[in-house]
Amino acid sequence: MTSTAQTALDQLCDHARQTALLSSTLSLLEWDERTKLPSAGGDYRAEQIAYLAGLIHQRETDPKIGHWLDSLEGSPLAADRHSDDGTTVRQIRREYDKKTRLPQDLVEAIARTSVQSQQVWVEARRQKDYARFRPHLEVMIRLKREEAAALGYEDDPYDALLDEYEPDARTGQVAHVLGQLRDALQPLVQSIVDSGRTPNRSILERSFPRDRQEQFGRRLAEQIGFDFNEGRLDETVHPFCAGMGPRDTRITTRYEPFVASSIYTILHEAGHGIYDQQLRSEVYGLPPGNAVSLGIHESQSRMWENFVGRSRAFWEHWYGPLQEAFPDATSGVPLDDFYFLINDVHPSLIRVEADEATYNLHILVRFELEHDLIGGGLSVDDLPEAWNAKYEQLLGITPPDDAQGVLQDVHFSAGLFGYFPTYSLGNLYAAQIFEQAERDLGDLADMFRRGEFTPLRQWLGENIHQHGQRYTAAELVERITGKPLSHEPLMKYLRGKFAPLYGLK
Repeated sequence: MTSTAQTALDQLCDHARQTALLSSTLSLLEWDERTKLPSAGGDYRAEQIAYLAGLIHQRETDPKIGHWLDSLEGSPLAADRHSDDGTTVRQIRREYDKKTRLPQDLVEAIARTSVQSQQVWVEARRQKDYARFRPHLEVMIRLKREEAAALGYEDDPYDALLDEYEPDARTGQVAHVLGQLRDALQPLVQSIVDSGRTPNRSILERSFPRDRQEQFGRRLAEQIGFDFNEGRLDETVHPFCAGMGPRDTRITTRYEPFVASSIYTILHEAGHGIYDQQLRSEVYGLPPGNAVSLGIHESQSRMWENFVGRSRAFWEHWYGPLQEAFPDATSGVPLDDFYFLINDVHPSLIRVEADEATYNLHILVRFELEHDLIGGGLSVDDLPEAWNAKYEQLLGITPPDDAQGVLQDVHFSAGLFGYFPTYSLGNLYAAQIFEQAERDLGDLADMFRRGEFTPLRQWLGENIHQHGQRYTAAELVERITGKPLSHEPLMKYLRGKFAPLYGLK
């Protein structure tokens, strides 16, 4: 029996590894499409990606997988659900049962539409013209509703899409925890606005040459632990991180006039990249070598971007090098002024440039709107008006055009419905995990002040990255911290940071 089970496991793993070869090739095409592809090449790239997505789906739904799983479930090899073998059997069964519900033509249609839609979105965003993008969004939403129906759900069609990014999460649970966060955030933001304190923003008008931004950003990424022997940094319209296989992780940014925009994008994407680089390469393509969820993945990027990169201790180490890299732009700007500026809290229009206190309000806008789009409570025609109304309601501001409003994110065009809530979940996970890291490691601020980031990176590798998918996100957080997920650590962190800056009680 054991020999039969071992043979089935070996065959299952070989099949999964070969499928990972195709998936990593698809990732490379998608990275190229968003960084290097000539605009005229979009239609053929859509066909390439759709074809590969179809081949991958065929392999993921091959009946042989079901036979191998049947041989393994109940065997001693799968008895420990948190072992490598148990994790492999459990997670492949989970994905197999999901994928076999999806028709191949639907998988290919979504892949093809995603590329076409993103190409149109880039131009529509440039022209600030939602009407140009609207028909493509309508097609994508129809396809995603079909996907939700095929996957099945108990209460809410959005659950089926959310599960792709945050396995086992439910819309009601997410709405509850984000609602608690919103109720705590809005009074904090209002008290900051009412304080009347604002940083000196004159530095925003100064020149930070693009080439030096890139050089400085690479230094930061390398210092916190992103390995450029196994990765690279490129420019794109909407920044992202993509893994093309073991030892090949690509991060991207965009360069704005003020250097902080690229700094924090690079730190954010490098946080994702470090997670990918610290996964176990020997089990690449198998569940023990895959990230557990996008919420946990986002916790890593938000931790390096904010809990580390926006801390005063970080800049006590890095402000001197920044002044050396940009002597004219930082002339006469003391560290206190720069620190206040990069932690400036104010309602703003652009999510990726939002401060830590208001960021989750941006996510709530998107979560509530895309939930209604999938559920049918909101039409594509009414989306821009609904978007503007939500911004007025939650942030007290109204976008002046579509580029700063409904067209600012790539996610809708890429069909990533269910993705947005993972950003806020990532912030919540990050706060709770960072608290525990400090308990275990000691004074992290003192380490950052000395430019020492390796202890935190190694701790994250040991406690999160090396486990792959052995645990669910909820299990992992409770295993690390001893507590279920809560909004309280994040609010404690935010109040502790912003009370001194804004003179709050």
